[in-house]
Amino acid sequence: MPKSSLKKERWTITFDPVLKTQVQKEARKLRIYPVQILEGLVRERLNPYGFQSVKDSLLYVDSIREKSSSLSDEKFLADLRKWQRN
Repeated sequence: MPKSSLKKERWTITFDPVLKTQVQKEARKLRIYPVQILEGLVRERLNPYGFQSVKDSLLYVDSIREKSSSLSDEKFLADLRKWQRN
């Protein structure tokens, strides 16, 4: 049986070697492939609705809460409920 003629498209990206080593170190620390870090960065940058690709929801809510520390807890929870309905 012949193999399918579909081939994966390969991309080559070159960038700063110092940045490359930092990405590799972070990937080793997280035990993931470096390409997953780059994909995550691209998704964050290009995704207009950042909440859709949230990996850790608790960390995301904590970061939002830190940004809005001037709001009361009741107001913050009301805003979250309003956001969930949309």
